Amino acid sequence: MPEAGADPALVAAWLSARSTARGLPQPVPDHGGLRVDTKAPTEKRRYVFARPCDGLAVLGGTIDEAHVPLKLCASANVLAGLVGPRWVVDDSAAMMMCEAAMPVRDTPGGYGLTIDEDGGVFRCNIRAVSGEHAASGYAVENAGAFVFDRIVTEPAHQRRGLGSAMMAALAARRRSSESRFVLVATVAGRALYESLGWLVVAPYATATLRP
Repeated sequence: MPEAGADPALVAAWLSARSTARGLPQPVPDHGGLRVDTKAPTEKRRYVFARPCDGLAVLGGTIDEAHVPLKLCASANVLAGLVGPRWVVDDSAAMMMCEAAMPVRDTPGGYGLTIDEDGGVFRCNIRAVSGEHAASGYAVENAGAFVFDRIVTEPAHQRRGLGSAMMAALAARRRSSESRFVLVATVAGRALYESLGWLVVAPYATATLRP
């Protein structure tokens, strides 16, 4: 796994699809990376970089407002070296990709799975027979990438194969066999994706200003 850098085209396709899935503005070029104006109470905007560059270091030295994270496809050490000591850096996430076919997984007994599409966004929902919400996830196909987003299984329903079933059901909506499966995984999710044949492309580090 490389310490620093991912394919800029892949990162751009992923970030664009993520913005579509979340109803956010599309990314725009900024300082050699991409900026998303999220305008949320906990995040005013975010900057995402596929590779280390001088523009990232400039932002690290000039941003002085909270809720503006800097994100880089690299290790924490690489990002920390660019942004300086004013920032706290975390690299508990990873950008992952799968070029193989996703295995078919049946929905476990006692659960029902549905998928809806709205404006190119697929939303998968799994409920128990009791009607209780058990899991959900989103996917968007964009510019040669089929991007999974917010794949979540509720704690009471984990370890029953719901995540695998949801991933398979969403993957079946891919229109082009040339589109690569892409996502950014947390530590908790990485084991699931690796069991399905996914590989880590690069670490995905985040820098936030110290309080």
